[in-house]
Amino acid sequence: MIRINNIRLELNYNDKAVKKKIARELRIDEKSIDRFSLFRRSIDARHKNDVHFTAAIDVYLNINEHNAVAKAKSNKLKITEPYEYVLPDSKKLNQRPVIVGFGPAGMFAGLILAMAGAKPIIIEQGSDCDTRVKDVESFIKTGKLNTSSNIQFGEGGAGTFSDGKLNTGTKDIRARKVLIEFVNHGAPEEILYNAKPHIGTDNLRYVIKNIRNHIINLGGEVRFNTKFTGFKTKDNNIIGIYAKNDYIETDNVILSIGHSSRDTLEMLYNENIIMEQKPFSVGARIEHLRESIDKSQFGKFAGNERLGAASYKLNIKASNGRGVYTFCMCPGGEVVPAASDENMVCTNGMSCFDRNAVNSNSALLVGVNPEDYKSNHPLAGIEYQREIERNAYDLGGGDYIAPVQRVEDFINNKKTTALGEVKPSYGRGYNFAEISDILPDYVTESMREAILKMNKYLDGFSAPDAILTAAETRSSSPVRILRDKDSLQSVSINGLYPCGEGAGYAGGIISAAVDGIKCAEKILIKY
Repeated sequence: MIRINNIRLELNYNDKAVKKKIARELRIDEKSIDRFSLFRRSIDARHKNDVHFTAAIDVYLNINEHNAVAKAKSNKLKITEPYEYVLPDSKKLNQRPVIVGFGPAGMFAGLILAMAGAKPIIIEQGSDCDTRVKDVESFIKTGKLNTSSNIQFGEGGAGTFSDGKLNTGTKDIRARKVLIEFVNHGAPEEILYNAKPHIGTDNLRYVIKNIRNHIINLGGEVRFNTKFTGFKTKDNNIIGIYAKNDYIETDNVILSIGHSSRDTLEMLYNENIIMEQKPFSVGARIEHLRESIDKSQFGKFAGNERLGAASYKLNIKASNGRGVYTFCMCPGGEVVPAASDENMVCTNGMSCFDRNAVNSNSALLVGVNPEDYKSNHPLAGIEYQREIERNAYDLGGGDYIAPVQRVEDFINNKKTTALGEVKPSYGRGYNFAEISDILPDYVTESMREAILKMNKYLDGFSAPDAILTAAETRSSSPVRILRDKDSLQSVSINGLYPCGEGAGYAGGIISAAVDGIKCAEKILIKY
């Protein structure tokens, strides 16, 4: 197989045109091409009058590949083998491993262990996906929060109610395994080659259920509404866990609790599991009209079906030294109520696969550091989050109503009294408030500066009637559970594997899933 990089594709390309480009690049006859497939496709919108795709293409030939390589431009060619994930060799485990949490990390740890015949037991404090959707819809409609089944907790983790964004900074080859398994379980095939792949919240729900059923068919077990409440050890080795009203004997536990399992982290701290503070970010959601973002990014090509809704990724360094960036950008999406604690408001973004909602939104975040927490306690970052979320609840007027402010008013430090063309999409409702009364001064000062600077890179980002909705506090965990870098086991107890976002070792669906695979592998090779 030959991989050709940096191939330009027009927006209206078809297979015939691609085959012709491949033949020209390799200087071979088209008949010598057995088949080809896209490995990577990205949008090149640097010049608004010439928006096109740039692709890497895997080519399978029916002639001697080395002759083709010799004829081609050497700086664009790479001979590679098709990727295939191979399970580690393992003997039969002494006991069934237990996985705490069924988000991306727990899900893929469970899938790998099930494929290896280990028959994992997975416990999840939240509900199955269908029940969870009903709980979230009820919360949005009535304001009655189920603290165990919501946008943070339940089958699929927090990512179930997002955009299903799969872009990641990890270079780990296991990321390819994650994408392949998503496709095997019903995700659109385009996630294998799009540079910024996404499944969409609507598709992700049935994909997750398919993965769960596959784990069960392989002998695994998934228990919903089952909270992890403690563990038992002997000679510093884990020998079992307490879950709801049950005790499960096990010598291996993967702890994939998610970034919002605050009470679980408190329980672990009280049980002397060593953890530390880590940096994270806080801010608000910023919303614009989808059409305006599309036009800013794609110019006259905005609205092209193949381009879809436009995304963006912006970052600057504020004059106070803090990093400010956009995160979890949801083209054609909505801002959703992501509270998991009573009388607190936090937000997230969500898009369906079609990304055709009126607004596009993103988190606008400012980095905060442990010294900002004003305490050396390992869990001080959690209280820092809670204080902001309480402020947002109070300034919103209670009942999980969100505080919002027009960007122009935010920059000019005045309360909003009327909306412009952009209407908030937050489903629980909103009240006007000043974002500066919710977030620390150094955060809002950084945001004001960043909005104006980011407008230089994305025209319209500082549009007067763009909307800020507070607060965004759950971008990642403020806590890291320390683990050995080689075995991935807790430095406190043998057999306990802190994993994924909740343990402080991931930052998104793909990186969390990859970490889950790595922890599963460590259990398998241990035997």
